[in-house]
Amino acid sequence: MVAAAVPAKRAADTTQDVEMENAPTTPDNNIDALLTGSAKKTRLLFGNTYGQAAMDETNSQRIKLTSKIHDEYDSVRTLPEVLIKQQKEAQKARQVKKTTIEEVPEEEGGSSAVKQLIDTIPEKKATTTDEKANMGIVALRSKDTVSEIFGDAPGGGGSLVRRARAKTIRPVWHAPWKLMRVISGHLGWVRAVTVEPGNKWFATGAGDRTIKIWDLASGTLKLSLTGHISTVRGLAVSPRHPYLFSCGEDKMVKCWDLEQNKVIRQYHGHLSGVYSLSLHPTLDVLVTSGRDATARVWDMRTKQNVHVLTGHTSTVSTVQCQEADPQVITGSMDSTIRLWDLAAGKTMGVLTHHKKSVRSIAIHPTEFGFVSGSADNIKGWKCPEGTFIQNYEGRKSIINTLSVNQDGVIFSGGDNGSLGFHDWRSGYQFQSMDTTVQPGSLDAEAGIFASSFDRTGLRLITGEADKTIKIYKEDENAVKDEDFYQ
Repeated sequence: MVAAAVPAKRAADTTQDVEMENAPTTPDNNIDALLTGSAKKTRLLFGNTYGQAAMDETNSQRIKLTSKIHDEYDSVRTLPEVLIKQQKEAQKARQVKKTTIEEVPEEEGGSSAVKQLIDTIPEKKATTTDEKANMGIVALRSKDTVSEIFGDAPGGGGSLVRRARAKTIRPVWHAPWKLMRVISGHLGWVRAVTVEPGNKWFATGAGDRTIKIWDLASGTLKLSLTGHISTVRGLAVSPRHPYLFSCGEDKMVKCWDLEQNKVIRQYHGHLSGVYSLSLHPTLDVLVTSGRDATARVWDMRTKQNVHVLTGHTSTVSTVQCQEADPQVITGSMDSTIRLWDLAAGKTMGVLTHHKKSVRSIAIHPTEFGFVSGSADNIKGWKCPEGTFIQNYEGRKSIINTLSVNQDGVIFSGGDNGSLGFHDWRSGYQFQSMDTTVQPGSLDAEAGIFASSFDRTGLRLITGEADKTIKIYKEDENAVKDEDFYQ
């Protein structure tokens, strides 16, 4: 039947072509004939293909909608019971008020077809509780579902996620500090203080270019060392060698032999004044920093400049060393703190939280963290990444010095003579006072430049602008307030 129909069809086409050839040949007739023949052949060739494509397009749209509904909108296809209840109450209220509600006309064309497709898509099978908990959006279909996933929450299923409550750290009680002794002897501002590892004496450096060693128990002068030709800005005593290291604004870094009381080594390399130094606790390494915007790492014995730590854009006013990475931490007047990899001599991280110059950094003696002081705030950090912990609020002043003891007391000394005592964990400032200026000094000379706790953490030594050294201790008669502190 099919084979017989094909020749007949071809014969009909041939007859039609003959008729077209016999027709009068005008330009319009030729164009019409060509268009008619072309359209007929196009329908015969592609009619079935177009129909199949339309069917494929419908199936494709159906699959796409099914996937979208199940994957993205399945959890919100059904309204929560709370909203359904509110809608019913609102509808009843509208009926009571006899308000007219206009019906929304149905969408035309393709939109109604899409709506019919959506209506024919079956619902996905119910997911387990674990799957619901892992979904980004969880439908609040019932109070039981919410209690299964998140536990019982106040409000009967009104919140999607249970929020963690912020934990408030209560401050630990610390006894207030009071002035115990005032020591005079320097003829200039006292810019550096350090306590020796045996806790028997301490050393100070001042603007009178001298280093003085004092007895810690009695406060009497034991020795004066001269050699610097400008202000002494940094001091450190080695715990493993009988050496005292000093640096000053004369660009010089000196190593003093305390058995002979003379300079045995000098470290040359800084291009300007040296403002701070620190000894590595386990390596024979000395790190200094200064106005040339660099920190330099020295081999203690060979005087070799091992590394030049560059990256700061202004004076590096403070440097600290510790055993674990980051082994070197520097603070600069470019408002940044840098954590350094000592082995590679490169920056591990840059902390840019401060808005003003960072003049002091203090490392906690027992915990893996440090504090930094600036005119905008005192900030606490956690090593090794330098994660920000908290701000230590207090009186606004330029912070020249910071010290931390084993009990978690943070001392801050300001350029205006203010003393602040904070609790390490909670950040609470439990004491704030002003220094007492030595009689005969100007009020403008109320400034604190250097500080250090002794090895027990029970004495605080400060170097001040009135050319005195003051020693503070805890008040032994203080009574703990049980209602406030834990």
